[in-house]
Amino acid sequence: MAMAAAEIEALIVAAIPDAAVTMTDLAGDGDHYAAKVVSASFAGMSRIARTRAIYAALGGRMGSELHALQLTTDVPSGDHL
Repeated sequence: MAMAAAEIEALIVAAIPDAAVTMTDLAGDGDHYAAKVVSASFAGMSRIARTRAIYAALGGRMGSELHALQLTTDVPSGDHL
């Protein structure tokens, strides 16, 4: 069963409270999404660590309820130092 974009966003924000999440349904099927996640907590983290933090927020749903998620992560503007 596919996950709704709002559910994915809610899971991410629950685990990363300051996250600004933008969801895009890539195929229009509710099963293939892109998520842009911006959080100050990502400062100093590698891209892999950021991805792991998001996957942890999804609680093992990747590959089962959620088939595909393209991730883009960043820190808020001005926090790149």
